[in-house]
Amino acid sequence: MATRRDLIKMTEDELAAFLHLPSSMSVATHSPSNAIHLVAMWYGFYGDDLAFWTYSKSQKVKNLERNSSITCLVESGNSYDQLRGVEIVGTCEIVRDLEVVRSIGNSVFSRYYPEADPAASLVFLSSTPKRVGVIIKATKMVSWDHSKLAGAY
Repeated sequence: MATRRDLIKMTEDELAAFLHLPSSMSVATHSPSNAIHLVAMWYGFYGDDLAFWTYSKSQKVKNLERNSSITCLVESGNSYDQLRGVEIVGTCEIVRDLEVVRSIGNSVFSRYYPEADPAASLVFLSSTPKRVGVIIKATKMVSWDHSKLAGAY
């Protein structure tokens, strides 16, 4: 007999499709006092890994330089029967190579502005020298899709 957890878990294909939607990702890192520092980020991909870019002097980068542990949440839904999401737990690699950072920035831009004029991407990518790439190396993913419950709570 399938458990409730088994019923709502996304398949690999469902999970990939969900993560490729242009959603925000909540990113949690550990602050110097070990409190959780939580921010919303747009994200893209670097190869098969989730990735985002951010300013090199940001608090999340400083946190990740001390402790590479990261937990992220991508979610959607406005009512219980629509809730879908995935928790991503792992470590990250901070990348300073400008070509990799630009690649991650381009992935982010193309996900959130798929119809944009190519000149707009040049403006978006102009901040590349001030940024780093953060590649998430997931060690655990937990997903849920409450629409699979068909209204049975």
